[in-house]
Amino acid sequence: MVKLDKIYTRGGDAGYTSLVGGKRIKKSSNIIEAIGNVDELNAFLGVVLNYLKPKQKNIILNIQNDLFDIGADLATPLNKKNNSIRLRKNQTIYLEKEIDKINSHLKPLTSFILPGGNAISGWLHLARTISRRCEVSIVKLSEKNKINLEILKYINRLSDFLFVLARQTNKKEILWIPLKNR
Repeated sequence: MVKLDKIYTRGGDAGYTSLVGGKRIKKSSNIIEAIGNVDELNAFLGVVLNYLKPKQKNIILNIQNDLFDIGADLATPLNKKNNSIRLRKNQTIYLEKEIDKINSHLKPLTSFILPGGNAISGWLHLARTISRRCEVSIVKLSEKNKINLEILKYINRLSDFLFVLARQTNKKEILWIPLKNR
């Protein structure tokens, strides 16, 4: 477990921070950008979970823990082996199973859905777009750094999960009508 005795250290005051293992990097680096995007998604899910049913809350809490695992994984160089936190395939499979459970009770789609319908559905669609931004920043990171590729699979699946959860919570889906306003 992590023990935080002191919240501020002044170690980042000059625009640098440390990775797991002590390597110092700029806060503007691709690694820190990706970790920051994952952190933003996690914080937003913390807001959203207050409006969900208990079973949905439990899934989101599991996802929030996984997002912390992803942050730790990204902050740990792949060559560091001892006691490293690495996202595992079973965490992605968990998401896939939850997607399948929810999707089996939804009507088939006949069009794309406009975000909205009710507040919680709109917030889940916003979380989905934050997840997509996380994915883009992690892909950019992976182009220059070796990362655990399971992270990309998980984040991709997470946006799918947030989509079906938004559908599940929606009271009235609004379908996209191509060229409606021509």
